[in-house]
Amino acid sequence: MNELRRNWAGNIRYASARVHHPESIEQVQEIVARSRKVKVFGARHSFNAITDTTEEQICLDKMDQSLSIDQTGQSVTVSGGITYGQLCTQLDKAGRALHNMASLPHISVAGAVATATHGSGDGNGNLATAVTALELVRADGEIVTLSRQKDGETFLGAVVNLGALGVVTRMALETQPAFVMQQEVYERLPLAQAEAHFDAIFSSAYSVSFFTDWQEESINQVWLKRHLADGSGLTPAPTFYGGALATRHLHPLKRLSADPCTPQMGIPGPWQTRLPHFLIDHAPASGDELQAEYFVDRKYAVAALAAVARLRRELGPVLILSEIRSVAADSLWMSTAYEQATIGIHFSLNNDWPSVRGLLPLIEKQLAPFQPRPHWGKLFTMPGEQIQARYPKLHEFRALAQAFDPQGKFRNDYLDATIFA
Repeated sequence: MNELRRNWAGNIRYASARVHHPESIEQVQEIVARSRKVKVFGARHSFNAITDTTEEQICLDKMDQSLSIDQTGQSVTVSGGITYGQLCTQLDKAGRALHNMASLPHISVAGAVATATHGSGDGNGNLATAVTALELVRADGEIVTLSRQKDGETFLGAVVNLGALGVVTRMALETQPAFVMQQEVYERLPLAQAEAHFDAIFSSAYSVSFFTDWQEESINQVWLKRHLADGSGLTPAPTFYGGALATRHLHPLKRLSADPCTPQMGIPGPWQTRLPHFLIDHAPASGDELQAEYFVDRKYAVAALAAVARLRRELGPVLILSEIRSVAADSLWMSTAYEQATIGIHFSLNNDWPSVRGLLPLIEKQLAPFQPRPHWGKLFTMPGEQIQARYPKLHEFRALAQAFDPQGKFRNDYLDATIFA
């Protein structure tokens, strides 16, 4: 099967009749204007049908992937099809950096922004919060440019756009001076300590991640990513809240080789080689997994984790690994962190949809008291009306989508079920 006809995990086979690879914005405009139904895909890292359609699909991989840094150096403008790996390599050479990255640098910037994809860190908003302006081709083929500075609420509604407003052809992202980081990993942090000191642990470094399989009374691994203001390394403590400092580089799944992972052991290095979990110049995992993730208000973090832990027996046969991360609150209408600091509870699962389909409702039931918001690009079984109720600006977003796309050209079954039902 042509790899572009399916997503990264292989669980979605696209139903589109044609895939276009435009090389210019003008070609994008022409394709969109004459299409009846059209969707865009990037790195194909979504695990659901958010980018699927029965007619035309657009991939921006042939567009110019160079970047332009403004004269003040405060922002960088990039093509909608660029990946974080491509962007960060060029950005670091220019002495600039992004505030955060996701686990994989191989995902596309526009796709990550559109679905509110995130890294970790109490003070770090998701990747969409870096956007200062965007250019998109709306349903009639016309170009619309929106910015944080001049477009107020419309801009806040358009950034996490779920692909419902148009084709994002360019974006401007806020940058900062390049910085140095170090990363260390601690193993077997006692669960009792994690619960008693959750806030202290997650505020102890620039970015913090828990990895757990929920099978023991401990967190398998804690990854700490430290921002080094003067570039000088810090000596890692031998223990961390009862967890033991790892004595070698580790993969989140300890049985796997750490070769694809970003360096640990407290070794200082450039920001783009520490913020993600996996290296830019290494191929990501095979994709033979399914993923789900749910976001709960930070105040419910410990209770939500305890609720998931009660599914230990049910998780065992299906789960590969979970990751827990923190995300700062933002004001983007359809962001999973809209107006609330959140904790993301992520599940990497066996590529076995019948088993996953049976497990997800159990997870969602356990998290129901905490009003979870599912990740827009991952798997969930929650009905649309439940999801819609979690977004105070839902009606305004629907109106914005109607204004940009009156005939529903960019709508598909996924959007109809989750947003427009």
